[in-house]
Amino acid sequence: MSTLIVTEIQKGAIREASYELVAFAQKIGGDYASLVIGSGVGDLATAFAGKGGGKTYVADDASLADYNVDGYNAAIQAAVAASGATTILVSNTPSGWDVAPRVAAALDAGFISDVFNHQDGNFVRRVFNGKLDAQVSAGGGTTVVTVQPGAIAPFEGSADGSTEALSVDTSGARAKFVETKVAEAKGVDLSKAEIIVSGGRGVGDPEKFPEVIQPLADALGGAMGASRPVVDAGWLPHEYQVGSSGQVVTPKLYVACGISGAIQHLVGMKGSNFIVAINKDADAPIFEVAQLGVVGDLFEIVPALTAAITAAKG
Repeated sequence: MSTLIVTEIQKGAIREASYELVAFAQKIGGDYASLVIGSGVGDLATAFAGKGGGKTYVADDASLADYNVDGYNAAIQAAVAASGATTILVSNTPSGWDVAPRVAAALDAGFISDVFNHQDGNFVRRVFNGKLDAQVSAGGGTTVVTVQPGAIAPFEGSADGSTEALSVDTSGARAKFVETKVAEAKGVDLSKAEIIVSGGRGVGDPEKFPEVIQPLADALGGAMGASRPVVDAGWLPHEYQVGSSGQVVTPKLYVACGISGAIQHLVGMKGSNFIVAINKDADAPIFEVAQLGVVGDLFEIVPALTAAITAAKG
């Protein structure tokens, strides 16, 4: 089995998630190579090759200076052809979500998303809102896989590696980079909050957030957060979302109420100093990362906790 690691560059440096892909490729076993895409990225590619990337293909072209799906698609296909890779690893990030399925379609390959582990020759992803782990394989041929950032510790250290220039034809690209706009920050910056009380789908109703979750956050002097299903349902704006597709937070205290613990949420909050999980499902994955787990009805536990904290504060 041969694996191709597709790296990402952010703010002029290789993202840590790309080093996680190195560790993931090593977990899969067999040979692997890497791909660095951009303009003027030769030094980055050399450094990555020497830090575990192995043989690293360099798609260095002015047209690839900024991300565009057509150019990156062409670069990845060229690297697959050059390396003979049968497994392509892409980080499960916004650009990864965009380009990975296009590569799979172009190569007539299998596609497996949101993977967090490799076990018994299969890729492992959580299903049914994190209640079950599924082992998945593509059934032969080429497979494109997106891996959740934070699912595995990044490779650290040095290793022998080399670079090879890769010629990429981007003349047929139909998309082009125009500009980046940073949205105006709204609401609370959860990344700076020392205490966060988050609610998940288990809260059951949008009205319950101001009635149950926000009062506990206020009593603790913290901020309110939410899981992705809550935001997807339109119960709260995106700025409240904690997870790999929302905000990554590291508060002193994180209280998860009615959150099952899908991997994309765990990635966003597992760095918290102390995690309290309240869930009626004793098998919820959130308990795997919690220092304190309470199995029970959040509508009984959270108001009682809020009242006790308020009384203690006088």
